[in-house]
Amino acid sequence: MFVNNVIKQSGSVKIKNQGWVRTQSSINNLIHAGILEVEIDSSKTIEEEIKAPATPELPAKTEKHDPTHASVSMENEIGKAKKLYGEAKELQNKAFDNIKAGRKIEITPFKEVANGFIDSIFRNQDALACITRIREKDAYLLEHSINVSVLMTIFAKHLHIDRDIIHELATGALLHDIGKIKIKDNILNKPGKFTESEFDEMKNHARYSKESLEEAGLSGIAVEIAGYHHERLDGKGYPYGLKGDEISQYVRMISIVDVYDALTAKRIYKDDMSPIKAFKILKSETPESFDTELLNQFIACIGIHPVGTLVKLTSQKLGIVSKSNFEKPLKPWVKIFYSAKHHQHTPIKDINLAKKSCTDEIESSVKPEDFNIELMRFLKTAFLN
Repeated sequence: MFVNNVIKQSGSVKIKNQGWVRTQSSINNLIHAGILEVEIDSSKTIEEEIKAPATPELPAKTEKHDPTHASVSMENEIGKAKKLYGEAKELQNKAFDNIKAGRKIEITPFKEVANGFIDSIFRNQDALACITRIREKDAYLLEHSINVSVLMTIFAKHLHIDRDIIHELATGALLHDIGKIKIKDNILNKPGKFTESEFDEMKNHARYSKESLEEAGLSGIAVEIAGYHHERLDGKGYPYGLKGDEISQYVRMISIVDVYDALTAKRIYKDDMSPIKAFKILKSETPESFDTELLNQFIACIGIHPVGTLVKLTSQKLGIVSKSNFEKPLKPWVKIFYSAKHHQHTPIKDINLAKKSCTDEIESSVKPEDFNIELMRFLKTAFLN
């Protein structure tokens, strides 16, 4: 088209000469210069004949979407993931000390760790997912929030949530239980059942988390999921009694992840639970407490046999689920290392249960103490070095 002059603009650039604008590049240059509207001389418009291609183009082949796709191998990512996890634990310890001393939490380091988690998970989500399954004794308070942050990031990635929001979710999850440090130790670490007054105080930890994060200058989604992660759809959650549409998608997500990680952890007052059993409990509480569709999506992205789970195969070999299989969740990759039949370690070997020639299947999830094996030693040798 032939441009006579500029009608409307946001800048002060002047078009010195009239003339034709023939390319998209020229249009872009006008836009970048702040030109909003121009006057054209339609009598001078150059009409170009657009010819159809002689042969119709075939649509490009598209691969089936795999949300577990990894750009690097587990072996290349596990070292970085282990370092990130260690940094997060140190940061949690420092934050607890700050709160005890009456100081504000430093939010920036948590945001940096959250960024690290996101980068790692987008490279290979199985690395950090595996580490969440390797728990240290008496480290629940430290590890739980880190695990929830990792799982929330994997969950959000699976749901195609924008990275900026994933960052808020990961940061808020890292800090969602920070208010527990304000609960008296005799209540927080009580092995038996709470009295009514003790439980009332324990329920305040979500409120304390929200207040601590707001005092530190954090806002938005991160504070929302920290303060409301114990709210339930039927209004029977705490501490605010929100229900139904008052509870956002992000809070619904963390409520699922928080309970899942708590159920699969060993606590002072309870034994750890297999992922499958934890999923069954969560399922039994839908749709009253948890969002049914989101729970189904969470199970799909974590896997029926999550990475890092100790399993027994039908061949009586024990192994660790080392790689998820989105298309065939019952048939992941398993790193075998022990014979339950002969009660001895075997050479470490990777098996793809989805391979047609493989006749082995997962029989059940198991615990290392059932077979008198040192799972932590194996994991550190096979996965973390």
